[in-house]
Amino acid sequence: MKNGQNLLRIQEHHDPAFVQRVEQQSAQKVSQCYQCGNCTASCAFTGDYDFPVNQIMRLIQLGCKETVLGSRAIWLCGQCQACTVRCPCTIDVARVMATLRSMALESGFVADKNLRRFSDEFLRSVSLFGRVFEAGLLAAYKFRSGSVLSDLELAPVLLKKGKLRFVPHAIEGRREVAALVKRFFDAP
Repeated sequence: MKNGQNLLRIQEHHDPAFVQRVEQQSAQKVSQCYQCGNCTASCAFTGDYDFPVNQIMRLIQLGCKETVLGSRAIWLCGQCQACTVRCPCTIDVARVMATLRSMALESGFVADKNLRRFSDEFLRSVSLFGRVFEAGLLAAYKFRSGSVLSDLELAPVLLKKGKLRFVPHAIEGRREVAALVKRFFDAP
């Protein structure tokens, strides 16, 4: 492990049909990714991933199904679309990550239930308010993960610094954002 990221395990069992299944379910040509690294460079969560986005794409190409579907990265992706916008191959990388989450659920590869809970609550918050409502996200996540009182001592510090609001700031066009999120997850 280097900087919190795993080294690739090339000797892993390969599923040569994995890339075709990902391409079919995501409607994206993952096999055309030539590893430019723009997705990784544009991702705000790269430092928290076990594998950077471009390595996830390469692991898909190599057929490393178990490594990809068991990865933390697919659950930490915030669906911000920065990777998609910057991809010179016009691959909707965020859609691929969402597809991988769906495949992981179907295959029983969800290694950390709290990652899924966080991902679900994050996307629910964006759908409801057009952006993340941090206090609501935190409360819902802590409740669902069964750790309601953990990190409670941070609340006064965050309140004092004005970093935590109890009332969400709903943006204009939040219904449109909710429709986009829904359309994104309903699409093939």
